[in-house]
Amino acid sequence: MRKHWLLFTQAVTVALALLFIVQTLKPELLPNAARSGVVTLQESAPQAADGKNLAMGLSTAAQKAMPSVVNIFTSTVIKTPLHPFMEDPRFRFFFGDPRDMEPQNSSSLGSGVIVSPDGYILTNHHVVEAADQIEVALADGRKTKAHVIGSDPETDLAVIKVELPGKLPAITFGHPEQAQVGDMVLAIGNPFGVGQTVTMGIISALKRSHLGLNTFESFIQTDAAINPGNSGGALVDVSGNLIGINSAIYSPNGGSLGIGFAIPASIAKKTMEQIIQSGSVTRGWIGAGVQELTPELAESFKLGSTKGVLITEIIRNSPAEQAGIKTGDILIAIDDQAIDDWNTMLETVANLPPGKVITARLMRNGVATSLPVKIGKRPKPREQ
Repeated sequence: MRKHWLLFTQAVTVALALLFIVQTLKPELLPNAARSGVVTLQESAPQAADGKNLAMGLSTAAQKAMPSVVNIFTSTVIKTPLHPFMEDPRFRFFFGDPRDMEPQNSSSLGSGVIVSPDGYILTNHHVVEAADQIEVALADGRKTKAHVIGSDPETDLAVIKVELPGKLPAITFGHPEQAQVGDMVLAIGNPFGVGQTVTMGIISALKRSHLGLNTFESFIQTDAAINPGNSGGALVDVSGNLIGINSAIYSPNGGSLGIGFAIPASIAKKTMEQIIQSGSVTRGWIGAGVQELTPELAESFKLGSTKGVLITEIIRNSPAEQAGIKTGDILIAIDDQAIDDWNTMLETVANLPPGKVITARLMRNGVATSLPVKIGKRPKPREQ
């Protein structure tokens, strides 16, 4: 009996060792790896600001990143509502059934970035949101159909997937938090459908917000030429590492004026991982509308500074109402995080897991107070 038990324990030990080796070196071989959201990402090592190697040449950076950027072609069936008169059997007898007519299609184009060797592609939500069919063209000439894994309209990001043999050339993620105004960047995409194109520029500004483009905005602004069709493409540094997803341009006529906006790769990565794991993004919410403090408002509330946000609205039955927060309160901190403006408040709450209890530090009628608030789940945005 002891001999059998010894053999059993040795077999279990060997099996666990083999499982650990496979999980570490070849996780894709495990049967549930794809369903559990295990994705292999490549990320560059953090570098000091002076460690960027311009001597390697922009051509080397472009050659490194270009194979990971794809062209995306979408088509949408235009469904025209039928007039009640056309439902009349006599009309259909003489003129045919209008539902049998060839449906009209509209097509659009965009770009995307391969983020894992097994076929996950990061792009913009607005590139694929209304698509009935998605076709992806790789830099090596291969074309294939793709399907949507999930999307997040509040950051304008989406993840699609292709099924192709072999490992695909995945982009290496960089560190946008180390980027500085004046750094040289390359924008890679498919402008106007002419094919894969690389343009050069610099970072013009960081953490651009209040543009009215997305709910969550912290854009990298660049003067690298970005045109229609570039949406979803890559913004890379001089090492060829991804620092942003090109998303929008400022233009009254649709052409590039040297003002383009990219979603930082750090935000894109966090959003992408949630989409791959669960098909959607879960964010925290307290249900309060706020307004930034102006010097005039700060003076009227007898505050010494404009840091904090004024609570202007409380949604009924929301976590804020249940916690006792009232309109007219000044929110100055959440736990140990100081709330300096509206954008900080939005991001801080959104990054909290639903169900967590936090402490909201407030100013009410000139008196400091603290209230516990149980974070709720942010509702999905209404479809436009």
